[in-house]
Amino acid sequence: MTDATFLKENNVKNFWHAMAHPAEMRANPPKIIVAASGVEITDVAGKTVLDAVGGLWNANLGYSCEPIKRAITAQLDELPYYSSFRGTTTGPLIELSAQIYEWFKEDGMTRSFFTSGGSDSVETCLRLARQYHKVVGDKDRTKFIALKKGYHGTHYGGASVNGNANFRRNYEPLMPGVFHIAAPWTYRNPFNLDDAEQVAKACIAMLEEEIKFQGADTIAAFIMEPVLGAGGVIVPHKSFMPMVREVCDKHGILLIADEVITAFGRTGAWSGSRLWGVKPDMMATAKGISNAYFPFGAALINDKIANAFENNKDSFGAIGHGYTYSGHPVGCAAALAALRETKRLNVKDNAAAMGSELIAGLQELQLKYPVIGDVRGIGLMCALELVSDRQSKEPAAKALLARVYEATYEAGVMLRVSGNTIILSPPLIIDSDDVKKIISALDVGLAAA
Repeated sequence: MTDATFLKENNVKNFWHAMAHPAEMRANPPKIIVAASGVEITDVAGKTVLDAVGGLWNANLGYSCEPIKRAITAQLDELPYYSSFRGTTTGPLIELSAQIYEWFKEDGMTRSFFTSGGSDSVETCLRLARQYHKVVGDKDRTKFIALKKGYHGTHYGGASVNGNANFRRNYEPLMPGVFHIAAPWTYRNPFNLDDAEQVAKACIAMLEEEIKFQGADTIAAFIMEPVLGAGGVIVPHKSFMPMVREVCDKHGILLIADEVITAFGRTGAWSGSRLWGVKPDMMATAKGISNAYFPFGAALINDKIANAFENNKDSFGAIGHGYTYSGHPVGCAAALAALRETKRLNVKDNAAAMGSELIAGLQELQLKYPVIGDVRGIGLMCALELVSDRQSKEPAAKALLARVYEATYEAGVMLRVSGNTIILSPPLIIDSDDVKKIISALDVGLAAA
């Protein structure tokens, strides 16, 4: 390992952090993680903590999944890279596409387009959605509708359909033809409603109104996360996504499910769409597909879209899109091993069970600490929203969140702070003892607030 003194002296000296203010990072250098094992990470000072962030929603199987490591090594020895652009492909890509088909056929997905990660997968879905309508002759269908508070990556199209100003303001103007409606968020919504089902219905009414205003024949797709992640772990009422599907079908609009976080078991189901009983037209996936061990993702496509392209006889069906590392053989090998382990360990059921225990523990903390305004989550996607006053729901100050974060870390657990919300997304292999440790450390952190 590189000398610890060198690492500390050069921390943020020669690079900028993703999703951070460069000046703030220089003033408050981030923690340097140098090792990981199981569900724990170790920093440069030798402190080991439980990783309740799961890397970035993506280390579903933890950090000691040997079958994936062996698969990566073997593939590097056999074929470290070759292109999947027109005219060539590789064995691992073909094998993975067959496995992905089996994994997602219940969701109606029959084709894969491989990418380098979640933002790539979202961008691919957006581009193919517009192209699909050109292929079938609806050339005016170019617009997108999305949810406020939704997160869809950082590429130009993804940032445009993002519904959080933090990811938009400094890069505007973004892609034209994108419109947002309110998220089905029970705790905070513009309808002054506190019943989740009524909130969902109000959002659907807003969607219908926006479609009517824009003109249904101008809209290419509606994009949503089945459970909103980076926007604060917003869990819609179970009726919401089925109603979205119904509205999209009525108006000839494609439904894109951003499953970058929710696929592969995190919600307690193998996909977020399956959790709500919905078959989208396309899915964007990444993160858990390779257990974070290799940058990899896939855009998934149903038969309706696949048939339109594959039966096309003119230039509109030619896909002028792809990435140098699309279908990277090492990434495919990592994904194949990750899928085998994900299925063998049946992590969706563990996520559901441990998620229930975690939510229960968080609700107990809410009874103890008035600073907790809301507890929400499903599976191992959980959040605490901190407020200065429960009645007004005024967000807690940044300094308070920082104190909670540091004290919780000192107590042995890494968590993620986003605005006034603490997000928990631990590996899907945690056990009851790990849940108890997360709650105990948070108890210490909240006491320090």
